[in-house]
Amino acid sequence: MSKSPIKFIKEPINQFIRLETSSSIILFGTTILALILANSPLSKEFLGFWKEYITFSLPGFELSKPIYKWINDGLMAIFFFVIGLEIKREILTGELSHIKKASLPLFAAIGGMIVPAILFTILNKGNAGGEGWGIPMAADIAFSLGILTLLGKRVPIGIKVFLMAFAIIDDLGAVLVIAFFYSTNLIWSNIFIGLGIVVVLGLFSKFNYYSKYLFFIAGVIVWILFLKSGIHATIAGVLLALTIPLQRKTNTRSFYQKSKGYLDEFLQECNTKEETAVLSKKQIHLLDDLQELTETTSSPLQNLEHQLHGWVSYLIMPIFALANAGVIFSFSGDSNVSLSINLAISMIVGNFIGIFVFSWLAIKTNIAELPQNVGFKQLAGVSFLGGLGFTMSLFINNLAYTDAVLIDSAKMGILIGSTIAGILGYITIRLTVKEKV
Repeated sequence: MSKSPIKFIKEPINQFIRLETSSSIILFGTTILALILANSPLSKEFLGFWKEYITFSLPGFELSKPIYKWINDGLMAIFFFVIGLEIKREILTGELSHIKKASLPLFAAIGGMIVPAILFTILNKGNAGGEGWGIPMAADIAFSLGILTLLGKRVPIGIKVFLMAFAIIDDLGAVLVIAFFYSTNLIWSNIFIGLGIVVVLGLFSKFNYYSKYLFFIAGVIVWILFLKSGIHATIAGVLLALTIPLQRKTNTRSFYQKSKGYLDEFLQECNTKEETAVLSKKQIHLLDDLQELTETTSSPLQNLEHQLHGWVSYLIMPIFALANAGVIFSFSGDSNVSLSINLAISMIVGNFIGIFVFSWLAIKTNIAELPQNVGFKQLAGVSFLGGLGFTMSLFINNLAYTDAVLIDSAKMGILIGSTIAGILGYITIRLTVKEKV
């Protein structure tokens, strides 16, 4: 039987989305597209589009920002919200829930933040752009995991788990750096009101009360308060994520028994009358009950993380890359070449030294241990991948600099550093692990 035109189109798309590398492929594609457009005859129109203003106004209230700001302050708040959900889940039930599991990625992340920042500060001493020391600290989990996935089954699962845990801790460090070092002209009244709302939501979570409508409305209010306070609005996303409950209201066995009862009743109702396009009122109520039961069987935190992950991976991050990765490659007098080089070196060399040496020290002092089937050679490869900082580095770049020359020069350094770090990580791991059949 031949496929319908719709299925013919949808099935390859669905198969692509199911691939582990698909989100990193899309992110890579949008980055290349942004670079091509920025260096094409359409450069002026493309770069100018992101600076067009969008205004929302109500009586006594107005928000007016260029498109790239709506993306960086608004859409990226959802990105940071998902990061916050991942951090909470990993700390409570995942790889960061036990000190023995968390110690190696913790030391690796500390080294991967401290050494690149110090190295950049030393290399860039006396030159413009010193405030960008936070840029080389970041790691990009999407690209890094994408590279590991390209290596197939030869990569031990321990490497992937270590990289994920390391990246989550690194993201937490980046959030703290943004909050404490890249927030200016603070309006404390807005901050305290926003934090007060977060505390109330946290108390609701403590007593296992959750309403998606209440949390959404409160979340928008907190985001606006932080946006107007001087603290970057994306921090609101992380704080709000920490208030989402992890507890489940319905256990697995209860879900099975109740859902079976609902489905049995639904089927009986079908047998009592001829099948029609319209369901009976009882069937509609049974479907509502089944949907409510399904929602309470997974925790609000896990449910939100699952629902938002696709939107972040396949829409928000690619849009962010389109709006921020576009840079005109030019090493003329208008570019700060030394800044580009210093950032690239700090991302590659700084992260490798910081991640590898701190991990080695933790292992040799018996504070931590290597993951199963992982040696120091593979750890060296992961240390290179830690220098691939694309998304978060571009984000911090926009906070660190206001001068267009510094922003574009830093973008070139980030792109060069991330590319070289990714290639070195891929080659090192490929040469040091055996292929599995």
